[in-house]
Amino acid sequence: MNPELEKKFTRYEIARILGARSLQLAMDAPILVKLSKEEEDKINYDTLRIAEKEFDAEVLPITVLRPIPKKSEKQIKKLSNEEIKEKIEEEEEKEKKEIKKLEDKIEEFEEKEEKLIEEEGEIMENASPEDEELVEEKDVDEI
Repeated sequence: MNPELEKKFTRYEIARILGARSLQLAMDAPILVKLSKEEEDKINYDTLRIAEKEFDAEVLPITVLRPIPKKSEKQIKKLSNEEIKEKIEEEEEKEKKEIKKLEDKIEEFEEKEEKLIEEEGEIMENASPEDEELVEEKDVDEI
């Protein structure tokens, strides 16, 4: 592989170029370099090897577009230590408010649950220790 081309393209771009050209050759695209019969036999008509030879000869009609980020005219303001502390305090206050809201929702849910239990009647209030002893005796008798 040509070292100048390795500096010009990344290994991922080279792999993409060779793969695309190899696919073109496999679909019966014309070969862009002249190969002798010996070279053709040596590479065994391997489309990837032919694509590598074309790449080294720099005859491939494939271009690589690299997106470049847009320049920003906007100035970034540098924050002082005081401003950083203020922002941290504001975030902590927001978190405390959110926690308080969640705690209020939990309390509200628990109150609703307690009201439902009061309306339906507590299960444990209806049971007595004597009932449990009777159930245990029945279980022993059945065994």
